[in-house]
Amino acid sequence: MESDSERRILEGQSWAEFCDRLKQAGDVILRDASPRDAFERAEGFRYLSRLARVALESYIEAADPRAPVFRRPSHETVKIGADNPDNYYESAAISGAYDYRIRGSRGTVHYLGFGTYVGNYGSGGRMGQSGYLEAADLEMAADGSFEIILSCREHPGNWLPMEPDTSSLIVRQTFEDRANETIADLRIERIDASDAPDPVTAEFIDEGLAAAAAYVHGTASLFTDWTESFAAKPNELPLFDASVAKAAHGDPNIVYYHGYWELGEDEALLVEVTPPKCEYWNFQVNNYWMESLDYRYHTIAINHHAAVAAPDGSIQLVLAHRDPGVPNWLETAGHRRGTMCLRWVRAERHPQPGVRVVRLDEVASA
Repeated sequence: MESDSERRILEGQSWAEFCDRLKQAGDVILRDASPRDAFERAEGFRYLSRLARVALESYIEAADPRAPVFRRPSHETVKIGADNPDNYYESAAISGAYDYRIRGSRGTVHYLGFGTYVGNYGSGGRMGQSGYLEAADLEMAADGSFEIILSCREHPGNWLPMEPDTSSLIVRQTFEDRANETIADLRIERIDASDAPDPVTAEFIDEGLAAAAAYVHGTASLFTDWTESFAAKPNELPLFDASVAKAAHGDPNIVYYHGYWELGEDEALLVEVTPPKCEYWNFQVNNYWMESLDYRYHTIAINHHAAVAAPDGSIQLVLAHRDPGVPNWLETAGHRRGTMCLRWVRAERHPQPGVRVVRLDEVASA
């Protein structure tokens, strides 16, 4: 007897609904609160195209938890939720029904963290973290090699917990000095996998297309909601709710500050803070859709390694359309407004940064 998925595939309904849902995602870009500016609307639709690309990779091409592979999307053009320009992201589809092994070599990258997660931005169900492990806690061989077991059951040694409804693994590798560091080399496999996965099925494609479309719409909606909430208090950088960050698959060792910026042609935004003792910090500039600006060609982020500090340890970061001739200048890269993010990793305290807008010709004296 023909299943519902088979019928939907035979009749083309799965594909038609996927296309319809992608079209509906365009309504997020056209919200009344969104900028009525052709440049920013164009970025918004490009953003949807990028989400569609990563969604199809995640829910069709590399979606089988029985044969997991690390997805390594183009980091320069897949940008989601204030993606960190210092990060190299990898992810894999997994399931709490199986056990997995990660083999790797540590490399020299500054920070390396592994997280297992439940749900996704478009699933509509429970979302959150089911386990976390970072390199500082790994048992490693003298040559930097290691193994990690992913399982719902506790294991001796390097164990990354899962839960029965765990569905994804995210690896964050964070550079301190990208030009002089080497990322970890990682491979993942399902333990006791004795045969190749089955050929594709109607059910797999039917469910995958639905999940991909839901991801595009859900991701765009979530982070546009965030931007709209930040825009209620422009040019401020408040502490972000840690529970919201964690539910959105944030790193549990990071404290985030998110805000919305908007500058006139002759204005500059000053962010002033004395960073706490921490493993890493950075500040970055994003567009309205919470995509990091193009760090391939513009200086739009700065971290603890590159920032120039005052003698007392304080930092003044300067966001401006033109170079004001002072250290720690960040470019707007042709944008008049957007979002911004400051993060610390394993900070001893969480000082509130000061934010103020001054005239561009006043920056040097400020």
